[in-house]
Amino acid sequence: MDVVWSGDWVAERLGVALEGDGELRELLGLALRRNPKRAHLLVSNVLGKHVPQEPAVVYGAGYGLGERVRALLGAEEARRAVVLGYAETATGLGHAVADGLRDAPYLHSTRRPVAGVAPAGGFEEAHSHATSHLLLPEDPELLAGGAEASTLVLVDDEFSTGNTVLNTIRALHESHPRERYVIVALVDMRSPADRDRLTAFATEIGARVDLVTRAAGTVSLPDGVLERGQALVAEREAEQASPPGQAEQAARAGRAGRAQTRARAGGAGADAGADPSAGVGRAAGDSGETPEGRIAGGAAGDSGRTPEAPAPLTRVDLGWPAGVPDGGRHGFTPAHRAALEEALPGMAERIAAALGPEPRRILVLGFEELMYAPLRLGTALEETLGADTDVRYSTTTRSPVLAVDDPGYAIRTRLVFPAHDAPADGPGDRFAYNVAGAGFDAVVAVVDSAADTPELHAPDGLLARLAAHTGRVLLAVVPSYTPRPTPAPHQEPSVLPEPLRGPAFSSYAPEDVGWLLQDLSDTRLEAPTEEREEAIQSGGAHYAESLPVEYQPSAAYQALFTAALDASAARIARAVGTVTETVLAERGPRPVLVSLARAGTPVGVLMRHWARHRHGLDLPHYAVSIVRGRGIDATALRWLAAHHDPADVVFVDGWTGKGAITRELAAAISAFEESSGISGFDPEIAVLADPGGCVRTYGTREDFLIPSACLNSTVSGLISRTVLRADLVGPDDFHGAKFYRELAEADVSGDFLAAVSARFDEVADEVDAAAKELSAADRAPTWEGWAAVERISEEYGIHDVNLVKPGVGETTRVLLRRVPWMILARRGAGADLQHIRLLAEQRGVPVEEVDDLPYSCVGLIHPRYTRGATGADGKAVQGA
Repeated sequence: MDVVWSGDWVAERLGVALEGDGELRELLGLALRRNPKRAHLLVSNVLGKHVPQEPAVVYGAGYGLGERVRALLGAEEARRAVVLGYAETATGLGHAVADGLRDAPYLHSTRRPVAGVAPAGGFEEAHSHATSHLLLPEDPELLAGGAEASTLVLVDDEFSTGNTVLNTIRALHESHPRERYVIVALVDMRSPADRDRLTAFATEIGARVDLVTRAAGTVSLPDGVLERGQALVAEREAEQASPPGQAEQAARAGRAGRAQTRARAGGAGADAGADPSAGVGRAAGDSGETPEGRIAGGAAGDSGRTPEAPAPLTRVDLGWPAGVPDGGRHGFTPAHRAALEEALPGMAERIAAALGPEPRRILVLGFEELMYAPLRLGTALEETLGADTDVRYSTTTRSPVLAVDDPGYAIRTRLVFPAHDAPADGPGDRFAYNVAGAGFDAVVAVVDSAADTPELHAPDGLLARLAAHTGRVLLAVVPSYTPRPTPAPHQEPSVLPEPLRGPAFSSYAPEDVGWLLQDLSDTRLEAPTEEREEAIQSGGAHYAESLPVEYQPSAAYQALFTAALDASAARIARAVGTVTETVLAERGPRPVLVSLARAGTPVGVLMRHWARHRHGLDLPHYAVSIVRGRGIDATALRWLAAHHDPADVVFVDGWTGKGAITRELAAAISAFEESSGISGFDPEIAVLADPGGCVRTYGTREDFLIPSACLNSTVSGLISRTVLRADLVGPDDFHGAKFYRELAEADVSGDFLAAVSARFDEVADEVDAAAKELSAADRAPTWEGWAAVERISEEYGIHDVNLVKPGVGETTRVLLRRVPWMILARRGAGADLQHIRLLAEQRGVPVEEVDDLPYSCVGLIHPRYTRGATGADGKAVQGA
């Protein structure tokens, strides 16, 4: 009987070939995923992520690599080395490598910001589903470099192009140079060109770079494999959306037509003992049931039936040792390692006692980055239960992969459930692969306490999904480790920078706004829109490191702005008055307005004008920078705290989209207060319009045209979007921006303020009534905008909420600054979208009329952008 490789299904259909060491096919299978950068996925059989595997095999793979690194470095240097693993997939592998070095401390990158812990660095991962990595060591000296610096050992599951590791070394070497690096991976799949690049890179930085891997080879990808892979994913998902009988019939017909009878791969094969009846012909996205009534996978929102008597849930008190971190997010020392090793047998005995004698096949299921703790619990449970019990280990993941129930495919089934740890990038789906139908008598779900939330226990949560596929579910919670707040002493500069004011910086009157920014007007920062988009989406640059070329409106567009302003000035005045009255009533008597530059700044100026006009108040107003993924300007916050009571500060923005900045500000303020010792700032944002339902202080929740969104700097005091780049902004500097003095003739900032302020008296009575009504209303955020964005992201195959920009304001930004793919317009939206339609026509972007859209419109950024994804005329190509 032939043994089937768990990559055959992909190889046969796409021509993908795996070539190299004889062990490669035992280590790796193939699967497909919706990813704009790489359609195929190398699925490791010994990593413990997607494929349930014996814990000893998983731990041994990493430990053995660590022993080889120890032999390479020698015992003395191995003792001084620092090991760094990559989130999400290599956190456990890296920790096992550190164990193999015996005395080396360990740190892994993370995508979970932690209040009070200042990042020591960060980097991007170009091909990952989620790219931003943070380094959050409790000991700031852990990554220190210099002449006496220890070797840095970087661990990833695969070394494919080398981009991620080289980017990390480059970033760390600039701040903490050292003489030696060791790269460790299970497999080295680089091309000859990538191998030469590593050699050249080591020469460039003047350091020795060694490589330790278990196996090596290459992946041969025929031309057009990305597009064909995406088409195959779409085809399979369409099949899975068919009625259950049709899908099953089609799957059986496909299998019957194969000339060769296949058998399951043994040992670490991709099916890991999966029962074909648990998902006959079904895969991810299938919301129906198998003939036996069990849910094989289920897509987001799958309401498939669970058994009438679901598996019981038992909570196990592990007795986790005090002071031992849950993993390497903040560092894991040799002392931590010794304490954990001593406690492991007792914790395994507690799990075994809770399981009882009946289960013979058990899965220990970890949680995303929490890989090491459940892995070690699994190895200890193996030893406790003995050879008669089959213990396996895998972890959940945030990465969406197509599942196909075929022995020649690495991902046989998937379970889908909502995120349950309040992720910084918002709610979303999470996945457990090859668990459904694998015949587990019991599943031990191991999470940290930050993830033991109502979402975990919800009817559609992970525990309920598991209960449909096993006889017992045990929940073991590891205490989330939070470093003690020991902020390094910060030497405040003798004089903090002072705010910039017009006319020297901006066309606003000097009393209207103080810009807590530095003037970068003489620095060349602009890059073509297409070039910026490619760099941002490839992970090569952050959007705040450059500026788009300022859009110069045509005469027709300028006339449209003027008409829109005339038509909406009264509506804007009502919203300005309503939000200002709400702020005065709830945050008065003299709030300090702090607008988020630059969309919030015209609103902050108007709120200041209303307070002066109606109440004779001269409210202070400042503009500060906040950058998605990097937080708010800490120097600006220190300046505000030195000159005002932080409790008086009210943050102001123009509108909400999906609420990303709302979340960003809350996390940034928390981190600032923990690290600086300065407290009292309220992260609540007051906005003119809140169509996303993200805040409780707003002028309206309608999604309508705010004319200031139609233009860039020429309606915002001639100030650019803010810039944050390490070579321009030091630790005690404000973030930067440019003053486009040369655009003075096109400036309509004053016209906008005058047109709206002229309507203040006209709307006064309406404002009083609206403010009174809001004061008694339930204004709690609904976050319905975020839910809509997630739905649109999935429906249109984007799978990245950052590329979905909801609302008139955000859609305008997409058309002015990014590479748009298409515009979704609510049918019958009317005049509010005239400027959107004009901009879309000018850029050759299709506008699709849709029903049941909670916003007036939504802008979709090109999800697979390279400059090759545009037509010869430079316009966006739909579906490119």
